[in-house]
Amino acid sequence: MSTSHGISHPAPGAAAADEKAAHVPHEPLGPLFLRFLKFGSLAWGGPVAQIAMIRQELVAEEKWVTPQHFNRVFAMYQVLPGPEAHELCVYFGMLSRGRIGGILAGLGFMLPGFILMFILSWLYVRYGLKTSGTFATVFAAVQAAVAALIVRAVHRIGGHVISDRWLWAIALVAVPAQLFGVHFAITLTAGGVAYVLAKQGRPTLAAALIGVCSAALAWWMVYNNFELAALGSAAVQEGTGQAQRSLWELFVSGFKAGMLTFGGAYTVIPFLQQDAVADGAWMTNTQFLDGLALSSLLPAPLIIFATFVGYLGGGAAGAVVLTAGIFLPAFAFTLIAHDPIEKFVSQPRVREFLEGVTAAVVGLIAGTTLALMKVSIVNIPTAIVFAVALAALFYFKSKITIPLVVAGAGLAGFAMTLLNP
Repeated sequence: MSTSHGISHPAPGAAAADEKAAHVPHEPLGPLFLRFLKFGSLAWGGPVAQIAMIRQELVAEEKWVTPQHFNRVFAMYQVLPGPEAHELCVYFGMLSRGRIGGILAGLGFMLPGFILMFILSWLYVRYGLKTSGTFATVFAAVQAAVAALIVRAVHRIGGHVISDRWLWAIALVAVPAQLFGVHFAITLTAGGVAYVLAKQGRPTLAAALIGVCSAALAWWMVYNNFELAALGSAAVQEGTGQAQRSLWELFVSGFKAGMLTFGGAYTVIPFLQQDAVADGAWMTNTQFLDGLALSSLLPAPLIIFATFVGYLGGGAAGAVVLTAGIFLPAFAFTLIAHDPIEKFVSQPRVREFLEGVTAAVVGLIAGTTLALMKVSIVNIPTAIVFAVALAALFYFKSKITIPLVVAGAGLAGFAMTLLNP
């Protein structure tokens, strides 16, 4: 859960004062859908830019709610899994027209990215882009840039959520746990429990739990002969038809990932990679990177690359069901039980547990990143692309930096094909 946006928690009674100051319009359903479709069509620059756009129009200009009300709701969504910008759209739609308004607002925000990602997925599979020498070189360069993008995301998310030595310890133990195939449920639960113990005045127990997990992990690594499970299967051939998965399997994979995206859209990466590459083997790590690259070019939350993962696992229907699964929690938390969940996550021990979980997720992303770097940085040209992309991502702060870096890597890859025909 990020604290990067300066969210402060209101004093008791602030919620009631916020409600009195609210001026939520009762918009017709058509214009409401089109408003959030517009937001989705302009959703460049990642979650910070997306949230700023929503806040500017609905809070600063039209004053649907007060800034204090917005901050309180946003603080809750930072704790819960799912893309915060999408969850805010569902929340504002529900304020205006109830649950049907929330559904339309959420669909409007995600629809542009889904349609574009679906088209790109179809083109990727239909025309076998990776079988072309030129496209293979371009995608290789783009994959190196995407590896840099994920490294930057790990640094940014970790800087926001890892605020003390306990969270550092949890994150560091989670890295090899991901690399060597420890089930994520064990890692996340242990991280959450350890942090609760540490914050509740039981540091000895917290240290013992982390120590036991580290010892068990060391044994697991030796037992498995240090095989990196995160590298996954290379059985699926690039650019050919993939083994189809059942629609139910794809939906469950998406739903599980959607329930575990603590701290931002990038945190979905290790969970989908585990299902699609390491366990299900319906795609390779290089194809997984291709999906991330394509999604980085679109006006949408990065989580929309799930559409690509679903398409490779089950065709058009697979793309739909996996996308539905991954966005379902973001709809459900708001539409079904917003107020009870807000009260639940405001409890100190719950927040502490989720902070520990989020630190563990950062470690999982870092472990997955190392595996993805191994397949994307394979020679001197891709190493140069990676280094230049990483420097650009750290130096430039514009909301269009990410698509420009990915596009620039693609141009660099095309130049390589001209220099080495």
